[in-house]
Amino acid sequence: MDRVFANQFHLNTDQAAVSQEFIGLSDIAGFLRRYVRTILACLAAALVVAWFYNSTTDPVFTATTQILIEPKLPQHLQQGGEVNLSLDTAQVESQIAVMQSEKIAAMVIDQLKLVDDPKFNRSHTPTLGERFSKMTELLVDAFGLRESAWLASVEEFGAGEEEKPAVLTDYQRARLTTVIFRNGLDIRRVGVSYAINISFTSLNAEAAAKIANATAEAFVREQIETKAEAAKEGGAWLEKRLQQLKAQMNEAMAEAQEFRSRHDYSVGDGAEGEGGENAVPTLEELEVTAETYRKMYESFLHAYTNSVSQQSYPVADARVITAATAPLFPSAPRPKMMLAFAAVAGIVLGIGLSFVRHTFDWTIRSPRHIRDNLGIECVGELPPTAKWRESGHVDEVVRHPHSRYSHSLRKARTEISLAETNHPIKFLGITAVSNDSPKSSVVSNLATLYSMSGLKTLVIDADVHHPALTTRLLGHGVNEKPCQEPVKLNIVHAPGRPFDMLPSSVVDARNLLAPRTMQAFLSELVSYDIVIVDLPPLASGADRLAVSSVLDGVVMIAEWGKTHVDTLRELVRTLQASRTPTLGVLLTNARAMTSRHRKA
Repeated sequence: MDRVFANQFHLNTDQAAVSQEFIGLSDIAGFLRRYVRTILACLAAALVVAWFYNSTTDPVFTATTQILIEPKLPQHLQQGGEVNLSLDTAQVESQIAVMQSEKIAAMVIDQLKLVDDPKFNRSHTPTLGERFSKMTELLVDAFGLRESAWLASVEEFGAGEEEKPAVLTDYQRARLTTVIFRNGLDIRRVGVSYAINISFTSLNAEAAAKIANATAEAFVREQIETKAEAAKEGGAWLEKRLQQLKAQMNEAMAEAQEFRSRHDYSVGDGAEGEGGENAVPTLEELEVTAETYRKMYESFLHAYTNSVSQQSYPVADARVITAATAPLFPSAPRPKMMLAFAAVAGIVLGIGLSFVRHTFDWTIRSPRHIRDNLGIECVGELPPTAKWRESGHVDEVVRHPHSRYSHSLRKARTEISLAETNHPIKFLGITAVSNDSPKSSVVSNLATLYSMSGLKTLVIDADVHHPALTTRLLGHGVNEKPCQEPVKLNIVHAPGRPFDMLPSSVVDARNLLAPRTMQAFLSELVSYDIVIVDLPPLASGADRLAVSSVLDGVVMIAEWGKTHVDTLRELVRTLQASRTPTLGVLLTNARAMTSRHRKA
């Protein structure tokens, strides 16, 4: 009946193992539980950086004015009916380029005298040293250290070492002001319309509005001045040309009048018009020439009149439709948005860092990891005890019989008892990889469970080089007592424990680590129902594990997140080389237990 139950148990185990081949919600939850401290640390670091940035960044204000660019109506269409005009993207972008030019910047800087404004010429982005200085000031004010003598001595020391700022030339100051102006200016087209937003960011709200409005006014003024200058240059050329046309017109009219006074005949009598190259022009030709010069003169005179009109009253192709006002709230920094961004970035960074750690982490962290890498099963998972990193007391199952540790060890005991071996397990060995493993506490608590279930139990401390179990249960003096004949007479009852024990000094003195000697001794223990041997770890030498071949089965102890998979693989190979039946691995200090081994 027990064999049928064992087969059914292992069938369910195999089905559970197959179901774990795919990554599910439990795997993701286990990953998050495993690296929750890393994720929280990255989140906290990101929030601290965001808080530091918000606390040491001066608030800036952004004011926006809006202008509208209107298409220019050609002169020859101004007297006509309705005309649809449009500006292409290149024309609008050209106007934006003008607004961003250094000419506009120079006009605004000169108008507002920004070169001499120390507040404007201060950088919006403080250096790292300035940020730390400001943070120091905030902490001093927060903890009330302003009047302390220590702070006064520090400030006095720092003041003595403070360097004087470098003196800039007028050209350097002008260029620095221009750079700051252009960095704070932002010009963008509103959709596909002819409206353009002119925004300026400054440390002062009123200054931001003043500079934004001054920039819009400078652009409109630049257009008017450019048109006036063009009209002035065109008018000067037209005036010069008018004088030439006037002289030519007067000369042609004078010639026609003189010809008419000297000849008395009708126009069209071509007697004198013949004669080749030296022919005298007719009156008709002279009058046509004079009329042509007159019309040209009148046309240029009209153009000249328009040019003079434009000089006196030029009209810009852009106008301000919304003036900038001082903003009520700063545009940056935005503390809530910065904290939210930092939180998301911190979580993403934490998950990424955890994934990298998980990828390069070759320590044992799950039963699936043991099965996939070693090809053997995990007989159980033991969680940490009350203290986070404590491996467990030697009497943990007595102190806390209903704890997760005790329930998990009971499940491990059941799985060890149901292991498929050639005969029932009476002689059980417990070994580990290193000397600092919780092997001894597992042996003591497992022996207590067997004893509490009614089985007469004996514990043999075969770890002669590191007899932690003997020292913790029997004290140091037991190793100094002489060994008696036969070996059974050296078995003592563990004080306060429900099992018997053979000290490590006896094992060492009688050379019980030799397989034949141990086998002979075990054959004498007919009165015991279960014998647990605390074997030496792999670190003590592979030859000392040869004694495990005479046992019914061996359980290997692996520490969660500490035992390397390659070292555990070496231990498995050592036991297999000595033909030792391996029952599986018991995972201790498991901080992310699978549902199979959790408390129901």
